[in-house]
Amino acid sequence: MSYSLLKTLHIVGSILFVGNITVTALWKGMADRTRVPQVVAFGQRLVTLTDFVFTSTGAALVLGSGLLMLRSFAGDPWQIAWIRWGMILFVASGALWAAVLIPIQVQQARLARAFVPGSAIPERYWVLGRRWMAVGIVATLLPLVNVVLLVVKPL
Repeated sequence: MSYSLLKTLHIVGSILFVGNITVTALWKGMADRTRVPQVVAFGQRLVTLTDFVFTSTGAALVLGSGLLMLRSFAGDPWQIAWIRWGMILFVASGALWAAVLIPIQVQQARLARAFVPGSAIPERYWVLGRRWMAVGIVATLLPLVNVVLLVVKPL
């Protein structure tokens, strides 16, 4: 596979990954603000669906193409600071998603399936939502920094 094709896949993966995690937070936040059970439940279902389709596909493209491109570098890629930090930030963001954000999304999706139109949304949903948003901001900023590192290569 050519380096240009791998780089293209890497960029497309980055767009899918960063784009979806950014947009998802916005429209989930907007759906939650309505406090309408059907809207909130619909938003929560889409968070799960789009993360599965777009975020995971983007992450797989970034990881796979990135690892394949590393083979073109002479020497140890860990000695190149922007590559090292790029990998560290990618793994850190992935760890936040795997350890915190996805489990919260699963809990919120279970709660949302039980929402009754016209009734109050359980407080547990809102507590989880605040935690999801706080950790999600960090998990989103890490790949944004990563994009800057990979384009500017300042280190």
